[in-house]
Amino acid sequence: MCRAILPEYAELHCLSARSFLRGASAVEDLLDRAQALGYRALAITEECSLGSAARAHSHARNIGFPLILGSEIALTDGPRIVLLVQERDGYVALSRFITRARGRAEKGRYQALLADLQGLAGCLAIILPDSQSLRFDAADAIAVRDCLGAGNVWLGVELLRGGDDAAQLREMLEQGRALKIPCLACGDVHMDRRSRRFLQDVLTAIRLRRPLADLGWALARNGERHLRPRPVLAELYPPELLAETLRVAERCQFSLDSLVYHYPDGACPAGQQRDDYLAELARQGLQRRYPQGVATVVTTQLEAELALVRELDYAGYFLTVHDIVRFAKGRGILCQGRGSAANSVICYALGITEVDPSRMQLLFARFISRDRREPPDIDVDFEHERREEVIQYVFQHYGRDHAALTATIIHYRPRSAMRDAARALGFAPAEIQRLTQGLAWWDGRQIRPERLQEQGFDPASSTIQRLITVVNALVGFPRHLSQHVGGMVLSATPLDALVPIEPAAMAERTVIQWDKDDLDVLGILKVDILALGMLSVLRRALDDLGMTLADIPAEDSATYAMLQRGESLGVFQVESRAQMGMLPRLKPRCFYDLVIEVAIIRPGPIQGDMVHPYLRRRQGLEPVRYPGPEVKKVLERTLGVPIFQEQVMQIAIDAAGFSGDEADGLRRAMAAWRRKGHLGPYTDRLIRGLRLRGYSEAFAQRLCQQIQGFAEYGFPESHAASFALLVYASAWIKCHHPAIFTAALLNSQPMGFYAPAQIVREAYRCGVEVLSVDICHSDWDCKVQDGVLRLGLCLIKGLSPKEAERLLLWRAQGGALHSEALRHGLGLSAAALHQLAYAGALSSLHGDRHQALWAVQGSLPLPTALPMPVVPEQAPALPAETPAAACIADYQQLGLSLGPHPLHFLRKRIAQSGYRRIAEVRMQHHGRPDRLAGLVTHRQRPGTAHGTVFLTLEDESGMINVIVWPQRVEGWRRALLQGRLLGIGGRLERQGASLHFIADAMEDLSPWLGTLSTRSRDFH
Repeated sequence: MCRAILPEYAELHCLSARSFLRGASAVEDLLDRAQALGYRALAITEECSLGSAARAHSHARNIGFPLILGSEIALTDGPRIVLLVQERDGYVALSRFITRARGRAEKGRYQALLADLQGLAGCLAIILPDSQSLRFDAADAIAVRDCLGAGNVWLGVELLRGGDDAAQLREMLEQGRALKIPCLACGDVHMDRRSRRFLQDVLTAIRLRRPLADLGWALARNGERHLRPRPVLAELYPPELLAETLRVAERCQFSLDSLVYHYPDGACPAGQQRDDYLAELARQGLQRRYPQGVATVVTTQLEAELALVRELDYAGYFLTVHDIVRFAKGRGILCQGRGSAANSVICYALGITEVDPSRMQLLFARFISRDRREPPDIDVDFEHERREEVIQYVFQHYGRDHAALTATIIHYRPRSAMRDAARALGFAPAEIQRLTQGLAWWDGRQIRPERLQEQGFDPASSTIQRLITVVNALVGFPRHLSQHVGGMVLSATPLDALVPIEPAAMAERTVIQWDKDDLDVLGILKVDILALGMLSVLRRALDDLGMTLADIPAEDSATYAMLQRGESLGVFQVESRAQMGMLPRLKPRCFYDLVIEVAIIRPGPIQGDMVHPYLRRRQGLEPVRYPGPEVKKVLERTLGVPIFQEQVMQIAIDAAGFSGDEADGLRRAMAAWRRKGHLGPYTDRLIRGLRLRGYSEAFAQRLCQQIQGFAEYGFPESHAASFALLVYASAWIKCHHPAIFTAALLNSQPMGFYAPAQIVREAYRCGVEVLSVDICHSDWDCKVQDGVLRLGLCLIKGLSPKEAERLLLWRAQGGALHSEALRHGLGLSAAALHQLAYAGALSSLHGDRHQALWAVQGSLPLPTALPMPVVPEQAPALPAETPAAACIADYQQLGLSLGPHPLHFLRKRIAQSGYRRIAEVRMQHHGRPDRLAGLVTHRQRPGTAHGTVFLTLEDESGMINVIVWPQRVEGWRRALLQGRLLGIGGRLERQGASLHFIADAMEDLSPWLGTLSTRSRDFH
């Protein structure tokens, strides 16, 4: 018996998950499945997008399978078509076609016109039938053929077992003969396997924002939109239609490898070579940096770096970053570079970074690598409120055709997946809130039934089981395209010739369709223009002081004494619970101590068991030993303990015989540890190299263990040094000018680790006098006059900056400020008047808050169309506002109160329940059992803590850190996740000047707070 010969086939119409909320399979799964089925090729044709092109290209190359790139387009004035790329010009034309179509519409939409097809050389088109009639419109088909030319257009026959396939096929073939346009088979593929049909339906419901039960014919009729086996295709299609797919596929020979990316020239003057100009700028910069003379070691390093930059053609990269930084500094925008290039002489000379490389251990391979063949990493932080000026400069200077933000793909996490899945399955809004409320990030990527049971749902019911199945399928799935936090891509040639560009959600911004991780395919330059709130704080504070960063005195003993006491609330990078606990133990005495402080509380050193050995050696509790001279040279400054990535790399070079590029390969293997679970060949290479040079097996194994810790996120020394500069600057201002520092923090919100209420309480602790918001005295920003801090109108929730600006101008011109004048003279809105009164800003004019609210209400017009005479009405004798009511109103409208702490009003009740003030508990001896109660200000559960939850609680007497061991977490889950006021029983533990409270019992006292609005910073 002869086995039938299976027909050859290439699928030419296929959408992946990157056609957001349409395709139900990852592009890798589609390619793997097509190869397994014996397809000759697969076309990935996302809707008006080439967003998956880079990822599809990489995977297809890895598995050795032919890939065709294209796009499905619904023409506004024509049919749905699939455009396929034949060669390089076709790819460029399609990319620009998509850019035009996206540019005509708002984010997430497009408008493509028939006329856009004119001149679309290098592309083939498949016309798709109308989704309702399943027919081709003759006029549309002829119009498409006329645009692209005869021989470049086909009619796509998509037979999906709709019950009338035979009749549909006959009619389509007749239309093709009548129009003289050949037909071919295609599958409108949305998934790799039929089993993903349920997910495809859910995605449709999410996309259409309607419950599944209401969708009807909006859903696919069946599960046929998957990659089907060739025997099935042979049953459905005539052989000639299947063979036609091969002829089309053979014409599509384009590969992304044929595209070439060029860096922009930066600000290089016309007629001058980039490398020569970069060298000139760098040498001039060194003269400014070292007016007393440049050390030979620095000059030698610079020349070596310039030579390698010339060899690898990276001069344009550095000139571009230099130009961006130059612009920012010229506009008075505080900025600072960091990244691997912060360890380079070039970036220090150009003013990109402020870290003096002569004070650091230079590691050339960390800066740049021949083997890596990619530009060194440069991140530049700017004031978070002025970064947009920098972004717009890049757009304007380099041109919107040459610059765009890179994209990032937002994937479903358990909470967002639960929210969208529950909506799709028809759950009520209140039920959705309950379903998501009980989820925590540490629950993992799969929904556990007991989590829903805790919220009152029956996990045994079919409805909940269906929900869990859908949510678990959604987690990790692409949700939508968003913009990267600050990565900008630049190109010497028009950028849309490489990747389509589309509008971002924010006005005057555009974004490419590729995820940030896809850029390496073409080696596309990305400059990270990042926002850093502390730079805004520093700029404001320095402006008030009439200083610059360079004016801050170095190595100030009072500043270090403050940090040694752990008084670092608001100070950059060292204000967290862990850092506050580390400061009294590490006791920084100089700048390099701050570099270590920044780096040591990171997952890498913690996981690699480097923190406690370093502290013991620093405190003299264990001797500092070095297993060999090479290791001593590298680790002497960190007491024999590797704390920075560069140190691990340098040990590999000096003690194990690695080359610089091999050491960089080790760094990249560390970065991939979490994904691969091993260091590849580098473990054996490292151990062998160390043993050959006389190091013990125990030391080699311990070093490998520490390297694995760095894979969990270790800080480069260059990063830590850049951040340490800001640590010192912010600490110095806090130490010597606490009022100005507090004002700058409040004016730069939202940012940082602490809410305004905690910032103001810290100001009180530092002896700062704080005055309330007052319409007669407050400006928009908080301000300091004669050492006194006056709160600003910016703190009033809901108050429009434009209305506040009108109010301040009115006041400056001598306008009356009582409510009648503001309403009828200035024309302030009723909402603004109410916000001012409720915030207490009118109290100095009208008495207390009650009187002010009455006056505001009386100034408003009556809601009637009848002509009513205005009758003067005397304000009634309203009861005085109680301190407790004032506290609630202050928190509601300002987020803080200058009156007593909220728990002051509950102290009697708290005490009667057996809970003491935090300050009293802090005075107790180590190990003593006690009970305390406080408002939750922070919740943390670091990945390195093996399930331990850390809470920060506060009351009117102070703050304390609470530790909840993993075995206790599940029993107190609801209180840990949702409690605002907690009563804790446990014991105090001391480690030198550091202390924390170990929880043995927990009670949620949140109902006692009533309507008080409090905020905590959770799990950041």
